[in-house]
Formats: sequence, structure tokens, C-alpha cells
Amino acid sequence: MKNEDSQKNNWVRLGLIFKPNTNLEWSRSHAMIPTPFNLDGRQLIYYSGRNIFNQSSIGCFQVQLEENPSVIESGKKPLLQPGELGCFDDNGVSPSCVIELSGGEIAMYYIGWNPGSTTRVNLFGGLAISHDRGNSFVRWSKSPILERTRTDPLINTAPWVVKAADGYRMYYVSGINWVDKDSPRYNIKIAYSSNGYDWVRPGQVVLDFSSENETALARPFVIEEDGIWKMWVTRRIGEYAVAYAESNDGISWVRKDDLFGLKPNGTSEEQLMTEYSAVVRSGGSLFMFYNGNNYGENGILLARYGK
Repeated sequence: MKNEDSQKNNWVRLGLIFKPNTNLEWSRSHAMIPTPFNLDGRQLIYYSGRNIFNQSSIGCFQVQLEENPSVIESGKKPLLQPGELGCFDDNGVSPSCVIELSGGEIAMYYIGWNPGSTTRVNLFGGLAISHDRGNSFVRWSKSPILERTRTDPLINTAPWVVKAADGYRMYYVSGINWVDKDSPRYNIKIAYSSNGYDWVRPGQVVLDFSSENETALARPFVIEEDGIWKMWVTRRIGEYAVAYAESNDGISWVRKDDLFGLKPNGTSEEQLMTEYSAVVRSGGSLFMFYNGNNYGENGILLARYGK
């Protein structure tokens, strides 16, 4: 990986850390939506690769970050594949969030892909559970945990779940409307749960567009540090870029893109797009995993903050 000049908010781009293994039938291209999870001291990154039919499955690799970031081990078999014909995820699955629930089971919240007819695609949120410390995952339900409701009549997807004092909170993508068959508009809403399985969705928008030129907010990634809630999200204003917001309570957010955001920088892998970011702390440094051009077609990129 190579160093690039940092932008004014001090992210130093390190280049591709992971490329899809084109010898694997389920992962001929793409490594989309990097999703970190620290499992028993191992830093895992879940992602989705695509087969020759453009259908996605979920795989995983282990990474070390402290000195010279590198991949330690990469799984050859998918942990979750497309669902049964007719189900909400029959054309692909992508990871969105992995956490350990209070009962010790590991929950993988994921995006289910399903072809549309009048619109290009249907997107809903699913849940898979591991009872063997992440060695395998099984669907909790064949139906989505984020389905259409009166307050969310369109796409409902990309769930990101955090533990909070009142149980669990989910930040998710909710569709507003379709401009045309290929162009949905969507922002970020919040849901609540006592157990991580069953969710109450009041229809409350927590992050909306910052200007009339912004048309989409995708894949929220939320953490709480020292009483400050921090959200990275992909915004679209023609191009895709990583945006950033902060909150004192996880409900009311203020955009601060110049502080921790990341725009395309004109290099080959991210000339047109930066998106689907995930941020972890390791060895005193802050690292961002993210995708570049064509939704991570060539793999997963890495940036370090401040060094």
C-alpha cells in the first residue's frame, strides 16, 4: 500500500488493503461494504463479493493494523449466501453491522438484494445469527427485520446497531421517493429494541440532507466515544463521498464533514467515489475502511487519521 497526501482533515490514504479473490466463484469481483467486528481479540472485516451473475455473498478476512496494516487471513467460503427464490434477499446479501448481543450470540445485520420491476431494486434489512463465535451464520428469519411500514413505505435497509442504556438503537436507510426507476432518494432514521431482534420504528429521521443538492445518505456507521456520538455516512451530490456528523444524544446530529469526512481524491481507485466507510481504533490510531470506484469493484481501501 502507498501513502497519499492527506486532505485538510488529516486522513492519510494507504490504498487497497484487500482485493477480491477472483478464483472464488462467489467473489469474482467487488469487496463491498467493509464491516468490522473485533472477535475475541481478532479484528475481522466482513464484506460482500459478487459472482459472475452480479449476485453478492458475504465473506470475511482478518487484519492487523498497528504497524504495517495487512491481511492476516482470508476465508475461502462465504458465511452467508443469497436466500431462497422469492425471498427478500434472493439476489444477494451484503453485511451492514456485526455485534455481540447480550445473550452471547453474534448478530449479523445485513442488506438483502432483490430485483425490482418498476424500480431497479428492492432493498431490505435482514438478520443472521452465529451460535459458534462467528464460524457460521444462519438466518434468524427468511423475512426481513426491516420491511415496509406506514412510516417507511419504500426501501428500508443498511441497519447499523449499537448498544445503548435503553437497549439497542438501529440507524437505517429509509427511502423517501424514487426520482426514476434507477434513482432512489433516502435518508437516515432510527429504531429501538430491547433484545436486538424485534424493533420499534417511530419513523423518526435523525440525519437528513444538508442541502437541496444532496440526494442520498447511505450506510450509517455509528459509534459513541466519551459521550459523543459519531456517525460516518455516504452522501451523494452527483458523486459519492464519506460525510460525518456528531451528536450529544444520538438523536440530534450536526454535520461536520470537514472534520472526519473523506472525498474522492482523483487517484485511480477512488477517482470518482468514496463510500461505505467503517472506522476502528487500533494501537492509538484511527483507521477507516472504505470502498472506492464502482462500489468497491477492486476491493477495500484503508486510511489512517493523523499519521
